[in-house]
Amino acid sequence: MHLTAEQRLDGGVVERSFTLDGVPGILWTPSCASPSAPAPLILMGPPPIGLGTAYPRLVGRARQSAAEGFATATLELPGSGDRPRLPGAEQARADLRRAVEAGEPVAGGIVDALVLPLVENAVPEWRAALDALLALPGIGGPVGYSGGVISLGTRLAAVEPRISAAVLFAGSHVPRVIFEEARHVTVPLHVLLQWDDEGNDRQAALDLFDAFGSAEKTLHANMGGHTGVPRFAGEEANRFFARHLR
Repeated sequence: MHLTAEQRLDGGVVERSFTLDGVPGILWTPSCASPSAPAPLILMGPPPIGLGTAYPRLVGRARQSAAEGFATATLELPGSGDRPRLPGAEQARADLRRAVEAGEPVAGGIVDALVLPLVENAVPEWRAALDALLALPGIGGPVGYSGGVISLGTRLAAVEPRISAAVLFAGSHVPRVIFEEARHVTVPLHVLLQWDDEGNDRQAALDLFDAFGSAEKTLHANMGGHTGVPRFAGEEANRFFARHLR
């Protein structure tokens, strides 16, 4: 891990930009974190629009988490920001737009082409980042995952034993294979769903929630579109992590 920049935000939160094997990321640590009292870590999944574009949203969530004593970290997703575009992704997005604009069902092949290459490339990167982050002084377990892409969060929760709890945002299309993997997720889950999300298949989100194998799972549905997640929903997510990452 190579640190590229550092700044101190309000409340003593330290923000450090880094690269790991060429992948950009950001780490936020609360003022209370120290080698003798390491902060629990939340991996924060960004939307696939680039860290620069998503930064205001991400830093707001990081500050909320820091106020609860959590460190947070995020990585640039494959194909986002200045990273090379994934083969076939632009064609898949165009096919998705055409289907949505025509009011047609989105074929499984389109969803697979759009989402699976991102997940398959991202999961090893996030696991490598977790190795590096947990080696830093002041950062410790347990570890949570928060955010979208929900397929990325699902696979990470299924394959990464260091993740103890997850908050998942149901706001993206889900390949069929992820429904099968969801049955292997057993950590406590807190799933957020925007009921009127214009870009999300609501029934698919409900079916995915039903598929999760976790004995403790909660679905929080709120009225509104994709970007209308109410502030109290984030506060509830932090309370969820406070119960499971202490």
